[in-house]
Amino acid sequence: MAKTAYCLGLDFGTDSVRALLVNTSTGDEIATSVHRYKRWAEGRYCDPSKNQFRQHPLDYIEGIEQSITEIVKEVGTEVAQSIVGIGVDTTGSTPVAVDSNGTPLALLDEFQENPNAMFVLWKDHTAIHEADEINDLCSKWEIDYAQYEGGIYSSEWFWSKILHISRADNSVHKAAFSWVEHCDWVPFLLTGGTNVNEMKRSRCAAGHKALWHETFGGLPPNAFFVTLDPLLDGLRDRLYTKTYTSDIPVGTLSPIWAERLGLSPSVNVSVGAFDAHMGAVGARAEPYFLTKIMGTSTCDILVAPLQGKEKLVKGICGQVNGSVIPNMLGLEAGQSAFGDIYAWYEKLLSWPVKELIGNSGVIDARTKERLIKEAMENLIPKLSHAASKEPIGASGELALDWMNGRRTPDANQNLKGVISGINLGSTSPKVFRALVEATCFGAKKIVDRFHSEGIPIKGIVALGGVAKKSPFIMQMMADVLDMPIKVVASEQACALGASIFGAVAAGIYKEVPQAMQKMGSPFETVYKPDAQRSKAYMILYRKYDTLGETMEGHIMEQVKGNE
Repeated sequence: MAKTAYCLGLDFGTDSVRALLVNTSTGDEIATSVHRYKRWAEGRYCDPSKNQFRQHPLDYIEGIEQSITEIVKEVGTEVAQSIVGIGVDTTGSTPVAVDSNGTPLALLDEFQENPNAMFVLWKDHTAIHEADEINDLCSKWEIDYAQYEGGIYSSEWFWSKILHISRADNSVHKAAFSWVEHCDWVPFLLTGGTNVNEMKRSRCAAGHKALWHETFGGLPPNAFFVTLDPLLDGLRDRLYTKTYTSDIPVGTLSPIWAERLGLSPSVNVSVGAFDAHMGAVGARAEPYFLTKIMGTSTCDILVAPLQGKEKLVKGICGQVNGSVIPNMLGLEAGQSAFGDIYAWYEKLLSWPVKELIGNSGVIDARTKERLIKEAMENLIPKLSHAASKEPIGASGELALDWMNGRRTPDANQNLKGVISGINLGSTSPKVFRALVEATCFGAKKIVDRFHSEGIPIKGIVALGGVAKKSPFIMQMMADVLDMPIKVVASEQACALGASIFGAVAAGIYKEVPQAMQKMGSPFETVYKPDAQRSKAYMILYRKYDTLGETMEGHIMEQVKGNE
């Protein structure tokens, strides 16, 4: 009998990295381990008031080692030595400045506490002005290099962040030989890469976030970037022309990393990609089914066959051949804040709980700790239950889901969240309901955009923390979209997708679709829309639309007035 082969999926999220061990023959999830980033948890290098979110590479390195070694310890040496591949997914765009060896500058002594030398997390919006400049230049250049990225370049993406850091910190600018995405750096690190010019760059990251496209012959020319800012002169030549889909192996584990992890040095490491795109693969993505990865933000992924001339879809986060499944078109959309909005509201409400109980003089420290823990565990579930009892639209509260700007449709990170219609009868559950409605309406705007651009949506698939944990939100989403939503069974669909690519890179399967059918996750729940609620939400949705148009005009007038 053939020996069982296993693959690891490494899923780098916003708060933590998850490692998942998968049986390549059956897709059974054998073991999992989660490592929370220590420095990130302490709030280091971030300033939310300035939309600055940075992550230290040491958090990632420690996460790789601790999560994988925990799995190796759990499953034992025999299984560990049967691991043949590792796939990697990360958030994105999350770039970092590196030296010629491909080492992030924050790992060098002189930059180890400099946030500008660290990974600039996807949710960092310090580069809004730079994104505006890129969009202005794209509109005037002989070729619109943003045309395959929805026509609007975002402050969340590669070039905006590079330009912002280069302007803000001359020491980092001078020391940066090149810039790399997180999903490119991890495979390079694990395989012992020492020359950044030899790094295999992700098709997914380059196409969706870095203005790369096959019809351009790669990235825009140096002249484009020099016109944008002379600081960028020559950087293009220190980046890349060729990109790779994630079924391609980068190489095998370096001897150093094999020893650190307790794995064989023959383990193949595949080209990395973004978490949502690999999540769609873990969910067995089918053509024209929208896969919603629902976490701190949402990322919506759709795959379509390559047929004739490619139709450009306006206002999304790009369309790239092979960014999800090789030889298929991958289209991306999403919301800049989703679970983050609920977490913000939870934090807002929990402040007095923590402050008053924490400073109470009538109970002991252990009781304080238990009370606070109990309150925090029950806050969102209790809010959800109470909010579910509120009639649709009856109280007048209405919100916009732009707390972290708007990703799609039509990226605009200048926008801010809004809660309107507050009155003396407004309660915490009513406001919470308005926030949930806003996130669902934001999701509907994306579906509507695909439809208006001639892209059919045959069904909705959901995965991620919100999809698994909140029936209240998921039922509302189904009602608002007026479509059934199938929820993926796997708790770690992104890591599962990464392991699928690891299996193809290791030669266990010849093609990704074949591996998806064997290893992809089934569905565990279907939320079906209620016709009466769907009609009621459509009335509220039109009010959301009107509020959005009004507030966007008001906010952009203020932005122009401050320039």
